[in-house]
Formats: sequence, structure tokens, C-alpha cells
Amino acid sequence: MLTRKSLARYSGYLFVLPYLALFTVFLLIPLLYGLGLSLYRRELLTSIPARFIGIGNYVEALHDAYFWKALLATFRFVLVATPLTVCAALAIAVVLSRTSGKLQTFLRAAYFAPTILTVSVAGILWRWFYNSEFGLFNAYLGHLGIKAPWLTNNSWALISIALMTLWWTVGGPMVVLLAGIHHIPPQYHEAASLDGADGYRQFLHITLPLLRPVLLFVVVLNIIGSFQVFGQTFMITRGGPEMSTRSLVQYIYETAFNNYRMGYASSLSWLLFLVIAAFSAVQFRLMREQ
Repeated sequence: MLTRKSLARYSGYLFVLPYLALFTVFLLIPLLYGLGLSLYRRELLTSIPARFIGIGNYVEALHDAYFWKALLATFRFVLVATPLTVCAALAIAVVLSRTSGKLQTFLRAAYFAPTILTVSVAGILWRWFYNSEFGLFNAYLGHLGIKAPWLTNNSWALISIALMTLWWTVGGPMVVLLAGIHHIPPQYHEAASLDGADGYRQFLHITLPLLRPVLLFVVVLNIIGSFQVFGQTFMITRGGPEMSTRSLVQYIYETAFNNYRMGYASSLSWLLFLVIAAFSAVQFRLMREQ
């Protein structure tokens, strides 16, 4: 029989039970199912039943040139998009922290507004911006005699996707960093001002060190999000030109739903998971040591 004392002891578990149920049904079980599926040769277009092949799919992935090319494109996107987004979000947060009242509210809402858009809407919008013939950007650059190959050049295409991602996602980390800055006690900055420290020195020696836990959170989330890039490349370039922007998630999608190789696609997903986990662990280790 449940007593008041036992109910109080287990009340915390009752509060988290709805989340744990949804987490188990919609994330944990599919995750384990995908792990099991990655050990089978499962092809939907054939009448051959699923066959257990162990790590055969993983061995095939390591010898798959398309896998390595997609992984390389994903790495390049992470190296471009993550520093760009984090640095821009930090700069905007620092500037907004020095404003107040309705101006800060307006600017914060303006920077955050693009994140409300779905990736399909943002992708269609920026595909028009980048169009070489009648796009908005080249229309303005045409007055200067410049015609940029935004999506038709291998080097430009990935940078173009990163710029679109910056516009679309910078509002989220900006809000998080701004909240972290507001939680820094103002007494530190007041004492530094009395000692003659200018704004740059205060940022370098006070704001940045105290913001490190929040900055770690933002960096790790942006790395994870960048490794999972799919909607931007799929909507704007379809992975082109010459598969220079085909991310690993897009390759997984095409393997599963175009080629119907569900087992192989599951193994590619788990390889991506291991890559993301390794990078996240390195980030936590480096930030902890510093």
C-alpha cells in the first residue's frame, strides 16, 4: 500500500514518466531497432528476406567512395558553418547586451525571426536569392559588373549554403549567449571600468571566461546540427554541383528511400552518430582542460 512518504519518494519519477515514455517509444526503441537493422542486408525492392551479415554493412561503408565524399562535404560544411555561426551569434549578443529597452527587444526579435521559418521555406527563398540569372544578389552585384556563381561552382556552393544557414539559425545561439551575458554579475565590469579597462579588455578577460559554459553548449549544439545538415542542401542544390554539397545525411536519405537499402542506410546513420559523439567528446575535453 502506498503511503504519503512513498509517494513523496517516487513523485519525481512520476513527473518525468511522460517524457521517459515518449523518449523510449519515439527515440530509444527506433535507435536500437536501427542498430539491429544495420547488421542485416535489408533491401526493400527484392523478395529476398533480410539476412544477417554482422558488420558487413560497416565494412562496405568504409570502402564506399560516395560515403567518404559525402563525409568530406559534411566536414567542410561543419568547418565553415560552425565558427561562422558561433562567432556571429557571440558578436550580436555582445552588441545587444549594450543596448536596452525597446531597441534590444526589436533587434532580438528581428535576429530570431528567421529561425521560425521551416527549412523548405528558407531553402526556396534563398534558392531565388542565389539564382545566377534573375536572383536578388546577382541583380545588385550586376550594377558593379559582378556575376557570382553562387550555386554553380563547387567552392562557392558550400559557402553559399553556410551563409544561408547563418541567416536561418543565428538567432537561436544568439538568444542563448545573450542570456548568458545577462547572468554575468555587473560588479565585475564596474570594477574593471574603475581600473581603466576598456570594452575590449572587459570582453576578453571577464565576459568570455565567464561565458565559457554557455559557449561550450552553443558550440556542441552547432557542431551536432552542422553534421546533420540536410534540408538546406537538399532544397537549394540537391547535393550539386558534382556532389560537392551532398551531405552524409542526404546520402543516407538517398540510400534508404531512393535505393531502398535500409540496412546499409542504418549502418551509415550509426557511423554518423559515432563521428558526432567523438567530436562532442573532444569539445567537452578541450573546454574542460582550458
